[in-house]
Amino acid sequence: MRPPVRVWAWTAAVLALVVAWALLWRGSDAAATDSTTAAPADVPTGTPAGAVSAAWSAPTTPTGGAARATVDGGRVVVGDEHGVRALGVDSGEEAWRYTRANARLCDWTVVGGRVVAVFGTEDRCDEAVALAVDTGVRAWTRNLDLRPDAVLSSTEGIVLATSPTGVLTLDPVGDSIRWRAAPDEGCTFADGDVGDAGVAVLQTCGGSVQVRLLDGYDGTPLWTRDVAGGTTLAAEQALVVAGDDGVQLLAGADGAPLGPPVAEAADEVLATGVGTSALVWADGTLTVVDQGTGAVSWRTPATGLPAGTVDGALLAAGTSVPVPEGDAVVLRDLATGDELQRVGTPGLDAGGLVTVTGPVVVHQLPDRVTAHR
Repeated sequence: MRPPVRVWAWTAAVLALVVAWALLWRGSDAAATDSTTAAPADVPTGTPAGAVSAAWSAPTTPTGGAARATVDGGRVVVGDEHGVRALGVDSGEEAWRYTRANARLCDWTVVGGRVVAVFGTEDRCDEAVALAVDTGVRAWTRNLDLRPDAVLSSTEGIVLATSPTGVLTLDPVGDSIRWRAAPDEGCTFADGDVGDAGVAVLQTCGGSVQVRLLDGYDGTPLWTRDVAGGTTLAAEQALVVAGDDGVQLLAGADGAPLGPPVAEAADEVLATGVGTSALVWADGTLTVVDQGTGAVSWRTPATGLPAGTVDGALLAAGTSVPVPEGDAVVLRDLATGDELQRVGTPGLDAGGLVTVTGPVVVHQLPDRVTAHR
């Protein structure tokens, strides 16, 4: 006997649903997402040997031509066109990844033990995800509306997205948008950064350039000051602005210049804050400056910028910073600049950031990361 017509109809309906579901799945974000996780990483212990060599290297996605600090404990985060991966700092082996075949990676930043990455599917960057640096476990996902040229930076508790037409701050823990701000009428934002001082933006208005400082948590305007051009900017306890008149520190409280420029104008300037010190690399020289007074603590020839501090049993003099100096990385006392340990590191290219994690020296350039051991 043939089945009743209703059975054929029911079977056809089920098959249609299965086909529709399969087609929807193939085009969905879930099907296009490749996500893995890992067990927590062991942070390497010890200090670098007297001489190290390249152990591994990996490409990464540059943003605005600048290197970024992406070492967190036992992980190094790298990006590509469609997502981010975390590598073991000592081995370079992939620990976890999060990629989306149907979206492009707009930008990403590492803050507070999390990777915050923003993806775009059309002409905007419209989705953000936060992943644990250690394990790759997803903390949250949310929708955003950012320009495709937005650049991310971060400090503890704040992720900043900067574009020519505005800035936005995002909570990396709770995923909420805290506030947005636009430039003054007729002006654009040329640069931005976030740190202990707040959110600093470099605003261009016709032929004039201004630095504006906003409260990091509520966006309240704190002060505005004219500057002579500007190419880069860092906002820690003091602001570091590199412009036509050289590299100048501005007081976080009111924007007043802290003494004369600490370095001449240069094509490439890198700056960061470590404790109460500002570290500025310009024209082949590292200058360490007190962020409260603008007084120069010490200077030394260097081929890049230290990223963070080094602590270890061999460094009894106290907190040190790893200074790349040609064919060696020299661990120097942050307060005095005294040499504490010299690590032979042949083949280290100029520029970029240097981090030391246990016995591993990590060199971060805009387009690649190399670990030496």
